[in-house]
Amino acid sequence: MIFDTHLHLIDRKRLRYPWLGGVPALDRDWTLADYQATARRVGITGALHMEVDVAEPDIAGETAWVAAMMAQPGSLIRGAISAARPESPGFASWLESVDRRTVKGVRRVLHVMPDKLSEQPLFRDNIRRLGRAGLPFDLCLQARQLALGTALADAAPGTVFVLDHCGVPDIAGGAFDSWAADIGALAERPNVHVKMSGITAYAGTGWTLETLRPWVRHVIDCFGSGRVVWGSDSPVCTLQSSLPEWVAASHALLADFPDHERSAMLEGNAREIWGIPS
Repeated sequence: MIFDTHLHLIDRKRLRYPWLGGVPALDRDWTLADYQATARRVGITGALHMEVDVAEPDIAGETAWVAAMMAQPGSLIRGAISAARPESPGFASWLESVDRRTVKGVRRVLHVMPDKLSEQPLFRDNIRRLGRAGLPFDLCLQARQLALGTALADAAPGTVFVLDHCGVPDIAGGAFDSWAADIGALAERPNVHVKMSGITAYAGTGWTLETLRPWVRHVIDCFGSGRVVWGSDSPVCTLQSSLPEWVAASHALLADFPDHERSAMLEGNAREIWGIPS
């Protein structure tokens, strides 16, 4: 079975998505009903909703929407990785008041912000607060920014980090060496995990299983099967594949691993990191 740690849902009537107009292929509503119809066919038994970089005034509304979807009978959603602003003086009070029944982790998309943001003292203080609160932080970085993730992990050793999308490698461009070195350095930090999520989006239109294999294998070699989780990155994965294609590719890429390691990467590690009961 598969636990999806990276599901995006979009409702343009309910929430504002400033970035969405720049990606016409994704600029529509993506509903829980549609996702679940496919997910149940391919063995996905639970999911965390990943924040979708809504307009800042809509962050609380997005979390409330996720809570409402969690409450639907038969819902696959088990929680939210919520948007937040660790650079804000109000972050500490937000963290104290957040509904932990819904919010299982936090993300601030860093690749759309100046690199210096994660180096600010207040930002790092608040990331350390997440560790004390037991909430993981998702690292959303471009490949060129992986060293920023390493520095942040060093600054907050008590916080659990999860690197999204294998560090967004330029698979289509073949930019392997520098990415591989930075992944290796990041993996040396024991508080960092990595998410094997939706990398078909970075592989170009003609990708095959063998296109993806060296990138995935390097990540697993560096982090070990005990620090890898799986995510669909739906609907972003649909830019170069379908959700079922990404699920099938993932099974094929992990086929050589022992059953217990494969099960950990596809489900068990995620439940442990985010505290999701079986």
